[in-house]
Amino acid sequence: MPFADDQDFRDAERGFVGALEPGVVKSAGGDVVWDSDGYAFLDGECPPTVHPSLWRQSKLCAIQGLYEVTDGIYQIRGLDLSNMTLVEGDTGVIVIDPLISAETAAAGLGLYRKHRGDRPVTGVIYTHSHIDHFGGVKGVTTQEDVDAGRCPVLAPAGFVEHAVAENVYAGTAMGRRAAYMYGAALPRGPVGAVGAGLGSTTSTGMATLINPTVDIDHTDQVETVDGVRIEFQMTPGTEAPSEMNFYFPDRRALCMAENATHTLHNLLTLRGALVRDPHVWSKYLTESINRYAAKSDVLFASHHWPTWGTERLTEFLSVQRDLYGYLHDQTLRALNKGATGIEIAESIQLPPALEQSWSTHGYYGSVSHNVKAIYQRYMGWFDGNPATLWEHPPVEAAKRHVEFMGGSAEVLTKARKSFDEGDFRWVAQVLNYVIFADPDNAEARSLQADTLEQLGFGSENGTWRNFFLMGAYELRHGSVGTPTNTAAPDIAGALSVEQLFDALALRVDGPKAWDADITIDWKVTDADVVHRSRLHNGLLVHYDVGGDLPAPDTAFALTNVDLHRVLLGAADPSELIAKGDIKVEGDVAKLAELIDYVDNPDPDFAIVTP
Repeated sequence: MPFADDQDFRDAERGFVGALEPGVVKSAGGDVVWDSDGYAFLDGECPPTVHPSLWRQSKLCAIQGLYEVTDGIYQIRGLDLSNMTLVEGDTGVIVIDPLISAETAAAGLGLYRKHRGDRPVTGVIYTHSHIDHFGGVKGVTTQEDVDAGRCPVLAPAGFVEHAVAENVYAGTAMGRRAAYMYGAALPRGPVGAVGAGLGSTTSTGMATLINPTVDIDHTDQVETVDGVRIEFQMTPGTEAPSEMNFYFPDRRALCMAENATHTLHNLLTLRGALVRDPHVWSKYLTESINRYAAKSDVLFASHHWPTWGTERLTEFLSVQRDLYGYLHDQTLRALNKGATGIEIAESIQLPPALEQSWSTHGYYGSVSHNVKAIYQRYMGWFDGNPATLWEHPPVEAAKRHVEFMGGSAEVLTKARKSFDEGDFRWVAQVLNYVIFADPDNAEARSLQADTLEQLGFGSENGTWRNFFLMGAYELRHGSVGTPTNTAAPDIAGALSVEQLFDALALRVDGPKAWDADITIDWKVTDADVVHRSRLHNGLLVHYDVGGDLPAPDTAFALTNVDLHRVLLGAADPSELIAKGDIKVEGDVAKLAELIDYVDNPDPDFAIVTP
């Protein structure tokens, strides 16, 4: 690896204006939601418990403060997983991607104002639909300023739909796995959390959302915000389902959102998501090169540090383009020869020119799990071998594996030998059988924790390290649950009526509701719509009422806000009915019956144990 190349460090430190001191952000209640000072240990030499390449990347990601990118463009880096960019306009400042939490975004804006003056926020841009690019919006502006037209909010078409769906539909499961991916609960230090490759970790403050007021729906769309001209490039289906790059022609500056960062990104993030398309990702990067590279002096993104100089940024984009395109094409070539995802992941090699570029290394995504994601995108979960078509589920398979191997004691004896030989991948696999067959086996849990720890220490990938070390941590100390809350009130409140009932349907206990038959009409008084829900055969179907339909069991008339509060469990419907906020026709008990069939997700489900 080219450790003598220190260009990334020079770029990461270029334009320094000032740091947040101390680098700690607290909530209104006094809880620490961000602590960049906790990564001070990275100033030392790389210890044997961290991959040297990951140590280098973590040092870069931990650099914190306000930085000048070019004339009138500044970035807040190192105060959350993502960057917040500030573009000075005629009368104020435009905020791009206001981090995850309102608290960290407010701290970042405060740092900017300390050095650049108390400029009002005159615009907000969300580059895409992931929470680390919009969650802190109420730390930089207010709903009142947006409603009054003082602060337009720009986002790519489909932003709200995808942002809300990702954080609500499978949000509980994703949030629990994100606890492993980002390692927010891990102790920081050489044997704990050192970073997540894309940034240090995630903040744990209040996530918020203000809906966009301006949709960007086509490439070449030009908008002027506070006197600043911006040209947009739509890139749907790349790093996010709804994403866009944009160019500042008067400043020769290119924002690449999260489509070109200093790491191999995820095609399928370990927390869970829809599989991304590396083929279209590569094509959009080619389009970016052809449209903007030659007329740009600086490239910046929603993570990491900028790249300056037309030649350098063109090369950077070209390497990123080649990276995703190569993985896609070579995976397809191999699968068409009959190789399975896991086989391709073990055999594929990047070209030497790509390997020698730090920006292609798998600190966040990895060649291994990205190749498996490409296979999944085209071929699904089944590898085509009928022997794997109907395997036993984990616990039952584990019991049989352990029995065939001669029992738990015999497996542990052999596992210790493999551990001493350094075959940690195999030890983790066989001990997993023991733990799922015999969850209370303390000896197996202890050795598995040691094994996962060793795998973590050797990982170049930040999220792999966090997964391994979180597994070890929970085996030793018990579950940490879900440190962050992506189902924040603002996000849940942004659900459309259609999405709200979709979310409710996902929580119906089907077997419990097999014999139920409940039809309710919901008249949303401030939206002039009547939406019908029917629970039948364990399925909740819903649709707007139109034409001649049978009468419902019950009809409710209520505001959109009260509809959300009732169905999301934030308000007692009987109290709202008693106050007259909800009008009822028919059998009011049907609502309680419906709610009784709704199951609650578990943000603390087991991962390394059954």
